[in-house]
Amino acid sequence: MDKLEKRKPRCNCCGRELRTENGILVEDAFVASKEWGYFSKKDLQVHSFVLCEECCDKIAQSFRIPVTVTEKREVM
Repeated sequence: MDKLEKRKPRCNCCGRELRTENGILVEDAFVASKEWGYFSKKDLQVHSFVLCEECCDKIAQSFRIPVTVTEKREVM
């Protein structure tokens, strides 16, 4: 059984289950993972989370410095 079928992905912010079909994610999401190092209070911990597009937009709008957005010319 595919890992995605075992545990359906959810947005860590709002808790909404992200849409999947046949074990494939069919909506885009922001996925982050951070390996904390020696100069943090989380030494050697790995934190990860998923945000749906709506929650990602809401969080980004709260930033004092706006998110940098660039356009891609081609997709490979």
